[in-house]
Amino acid sequence: MARFKLGLVGAGRMGQNHLKAIAGSEALKVVAIAEPVEATRAALPKSEAVLHADIESMLDAGGLDGVIVCAPSDRHLETVRRLVAARLPILCEKPLGVVPSEAKEAAKLAADASLPLQIGFWRRFVPMLKRLRERIDAGELGDLYAIACFQWDGQPPGAYFRAHSGGIFVDMGVHEFDQARWLSGQEFVNSISVASGAAKEPWPGDAESAHALARLSNGTTAVISLGRRFPLGDVCKVEVFGTKGWEECRFLWPPTADETFFEALKVQAESFARYARGGHREGAGGDDAAAALAAAETAASSATLGAGAAP
Repeated sequence: MARFKLGLVGAGRMGQNHLKAIAGSEALKVVAIAEPVEATRAALPKSEAVLHADIESMLDAGGLDGVIVCAPSDRHLETVRRLVAARLPILCEKPLGVVPSEAKEAAKLAADASLPLQIGFWRRFVPMLKRLRERIDAGELGDLYAIACFQWDGQPPGAYFRAHSGGIFVDMGVHEFDQARWLSGQEFVNSISVASGAAKEPWPGDAESAHALARLSNGTTAVISLGRRFPLGDVCKVEVFGTKGWEECRFLWPPTADETFFEALKVQAESFARYARGGHREGAGGDDAAAALAAAETAASSATLGAGAAP
């Protein structure tokens, strides 16, 4: 079968991560890139992909089987609108907008057009987490009474990214909210949260760290821990507590963090290609994005500054 031909919208940090991951795939390749910032285009590694200054130029050139969207989060909906109009399958980076209504609209647009739409919650393609979910589904841990998800980055993102990200609960937290839903099979009911009042470089609406405590639909409690600065670099782990057992998964952790991350991105893109060609969707959908964003919105709205912080 011919390799699946992908277009990429947005070649910033996450777009470049996808490019690196897909370079190792024999099933697909990126043949076109739409990136409006000239300096970013100029800094990209040399490849066979044709560079375009905007999405219209890329779409006019044609020859695409599907598109990965890595545009800023607050431009996800407008980008999905344009790709739906072009009748192209879409793999959109999380969070599919910055509020639940945007994710719902994007999902409806794709569904009404009978177009595949998959969301980039790459955790669903990490073998360690897939095995944990299988154990939970099989009842090996018993009834879940608590789940704790941790995501701590090595350094905060740049100012441009933060200005378009929707804040820490949307930018980082949606991964954890989706992960908790996917692992437990439950929905978020309510939550309370607290945000750190200390920051090396304060950014309005985007705390240095934030934590949420939530109740899930079957009574399980969930803890979401997010941070912008961690000495070991970008790390993620999850702990699950049940009446028959407990498990901790440090699934993104030195020294194998990069290997895990890029392999999951590659497998996710290959899964999307199969979906776009008529297979079933293995990854997250628009409804999952809307649910994660709703949980993020609730957590953000209830956040208070930590003790000792200035109001």
